[in-house]
Amino acid sequence: MTAGVDTGGRAPGRPRSAHVDEAIIEAVLGLLAEGGSVETLSIEAIAARAGVGKATIYRRWSGKEALLVDAIASLKGPPPEPLGESVREDLIRLLSVGPKKPDERTAQIMSCLVPEVQRSPERYRLYQGLVEPRREVMRQVLRQGISSGELRADLDVEVAVAALTAPVLIQRMLRWHPGLDDESLPARVVDTLLAGLAH
Repeated sequence: MTAGVDTGGRAPGRPRSAHVDEAIIEAVLGLLAEGGSVETLSIEAIAARAGVGKATIYRRWSGKEALLVDAIASLKGPPPEPLGESVREDLIRLLSVGPKKPDERTAQIMSCLVPEVQRSPERYRLYQGLVEPRREVMRQVLRQGISSGELRADLDVEVAVAALTAPVLIQRMLRWHPGLDDESLPARVVDTLLAGLAH
């Protein structure tokens, strides 16, 4: 399972099989990527797709919501560790996909989840639980930049986090601008914003 995400719904003391876990996670992602909604996603359908019994799923997760959190978290994995060499390099590292090849289904899956986040307070909380660890790592980089003098002392850290992440997120999810290159976009966003964030 993905580190850094507290699902709070796993039963203790059961035997684990990485292969079975992966098959179940893959079943969730596959069903969502094919256009299924969170509401219509059922433990029965997930079990059938994964080739396991419902009891196998319930031994690992308390229910659909806990399973959904782990499935979505697996698309990105934990945030990368900042190297501490410079604010610029750390921010680019955080905004980049990294060595893990991006899952091509991410855009389809996230487009299914966005309406659910808007409609359901519970799923909004689940979403916040997924993204907050990444936000906190970026806050730490920015605060370190303020302490080292690389960034202006009066920097609004929360607005800076939003300004850095939003362009990259929108481009990946919606392909908002076909002329922008996904690989170079993080560095371009960071360099553009650092001109105002520094001094």
